[in-house]
Amino acid sequence: MASRIEILNDGGFRSDGRRQFELRDISIDFSLQGTADGSVTIHHGLTQVLVSVFGPREAKLRSQTIHDRANINVEVTVAAFSTGERRKRSRGDKRLLELASTIKSTFEPVVQTHLYPRSQIDVFIQVLQLDGGLLPACINGTTLALTAAGIPLFDFVCAITGGVHSASPMLDLTTLEENDIPHITVAMMPRSEQVTLVTMETRLHVDRFEEIFRLAVDAGRVIHNEMRTAIQARTGSLVASLGSGQKVEGETGVVTMMEINES
Repeated sequence: MASRIEILNDGGFRSDGRRQFELRDISIDFSLQGTADGSVTIHHGLTQVLVSVFGPREAKLRSQTIHDRANINVEVTVAAFSTGERRKRSRGDKRLLELASTIKSTFEPVVQTHLYPRSQIDVFIQVLQLDGGLLPACINGTTLALTAAGIPLFDFVCAITGGVHSASPMLDLTTLEENDIPHITVAMMPRSEQVTLVTMETRLHVDRFEEIFRLAVDAGRVIHNEMRTAIQARTGSLVASLGSGQKVEGETGVVTMMEINES
C-alpha cells in the first residue's frame, strides 16, 4: 500500500524539512510548578510534556509501602487540546496506563530507591501537545524532573524513536511518520552504556533492526549531552542565586536541530 504522505522526498528531506538522522529542536524549562519538588517542561519539536516530581514522601496507602526501598508512582494525563483526536483520554485509559507502566519499569532500576525505604516518589506527566515521540519525551522529561528534585539516579535515561522508510532509516519521528512506517523506541543509559528499554508496536524486519537500534543509541548520547548542559546551566544559576541572595524560579535550556551521522 502506498504511503499517505511523502515521508522522504527525492532530495532526502522529510515532510518537516529535516534529513533522515536529524533530531527535532529540543527545549528544556526547569520552572517550578506549584509545590513540586522538581519539574520540567520539555519540547521535542511540537511534542510538549510537563513532568512534576513529588517526594520522596510517605506513601499514602499502606499497600504502596515497600519496606526496603521507595515505590515509584507514575501517572500520565493528556490535555484535551493536545491532539487531534475527538475521543477524550481519561486517567484510567488503557493506553495511558500502559505508558505509565512502561515509564515506571524504565526508571525502577535507575532511581536509587534503596536510599528511601518505606517512601513514595510520585511522577506526574501531563501531555500538553503531541506530534510523535511521546514516550521518549516523557522519559527524557522524567530524567530531568527527578534530577531537579534532587533524587539520586545511577545514570541518565535518554530515549528516542527510530524507524525505517523503504531502505532509509530515520530518527525522531513525528506523528505522521509514526503512523506510516515501522519504528522502535530505545532508552539508554549513556554512562554505563546499557539499554533500559526497547519497545516496538509495529513490525520491523529483523535485518533493519540492528541499524535502527545503533542509530537510536547514538542519538541518545547526543540527547544526554544536551540534557546535561541544561542541568549544568540550571545548577550554575542556582549557585549564583545563593551568592546574591536572589531566588531563581527556573532556567531554560534550548537545543537546536541536531544531526546524527551514520558513521
